[in-house]
Amino acid sequence: MRDAGFVLAEADTRPPVRVAVLGTGRIGRMHAELLAREVHGATVPAVADVVPGVAARLGADLGVDAGSIDEVLASSDVDAVAICSSTDTHVDLVVRAAEAGKAIFCEKPVSLDLAEVDRALSAVEAAGVPFMVGFNRRFDPGHASVREAVRSGALGDLHMLRITSRDPAPPPPEYVAVGGGIFLDMTIHDFDMARFVVGSEVVEVFARGAVRIDPRIGDAGDVDTAVVVLTHADGTLTTIDNSRQAVYGFDQRLEAFGAAGMAVSDNPPRHAGWIRTAGATTGQPLPWFFLDRYLPSYRNEWAAFVSFVRDGGPSPVDAASGRAPVVIGLAATRSLREGRPVAIEEVDQ
Repeated sequence: MRDAGFVLAEADTRPPVRVAVLGTGRIGRMHAELLAREVHGATVPAVADVVPGVAARLGADLGVDAGSIDEVLASSDVDAVAICSSTDTHVDLVVRAAEAGKAIFCEKPVSLDLAEVDRALSAVEAAGVPFMVGFNRRFDPGHASVREAVRSGALGDLHMLRITSRDPAPPPPEYVAVGGGIFLDMTIHDFDMARFVVGSEVVEVFARGAVRIDPRIGDAGDVDTAVVVLTHADGTLTTIDNSRQAVYGFDQRLEAFGAAGMAVSDNPPRHAGWIRTAGATTGQPLPWFFLDRYLPSYRNEWAAFVSFVRDGGPSPVDAASGRAPVVIGLAATRSLREGRPVAIEEVDQ
């Protein structure tokens, strides 16, 4: 007997989306393990890496094939690819996967070079394959709740968005040398969140930065502490503050402020326990590792990709959303270098 108001969902009997993972370093391994073990409707038929031994170890752990990239792209047992290799390889892999007719998930950023971004997106458009960029923070439940508050009108006219993004420790100097700078490596997530939450394009960028943590980052021509102000087409202002070192943990917060109120996505502690005595109240520290903070968002991201590939419709993070944060990042880099606000149209001509 069916209880009134309660309907059991029918089991999904469709075959899983077979997602091969290209690039099996830290982020590729994480994606492969999620797809193989925790994402309903997905499976991993193969993994590949330019370093065969790295792919072989992951393949052995998951019980899947570890082939070459050529073999994976030619395989009829692969429906989609997750491009998790180094940024400088993304565009060529996107083009090859598109030409092979595979659905594509590409980690951010598509490229550090705007012309190369456009080359990749042109190949995707020509092939007509599903395409999604890995901006996982869109799928964090707290961040998504702020966006919903803005989009629903609960806050009235939006006036300001504030984003705090601070890592617990700076990256090693060898990574800084090839990462594209703080704005295209770290802040690019925040640029995406600004567009995602506000729902209005960025038209001007003003960035200031300093080296306050590690002089080797300055020696590499980058900064480790930054503040960015974005002006959106609808007049909303977004402020972003970044630091490469928050000694208390991984600090990720959003605050949307409007005419009728505000909405906040705060940091979750490691767990909900706390102690209160006559002298003090003591709670738990923040998560330290980014996976401890954002693992649920990665699961949600893959669930969205599987649904997109199976059911069609708009991409959860489309080509325009992969391109725009790169443009904003390039504008921020120019603003920092030249000490002035930079209009988006100066970069995107």
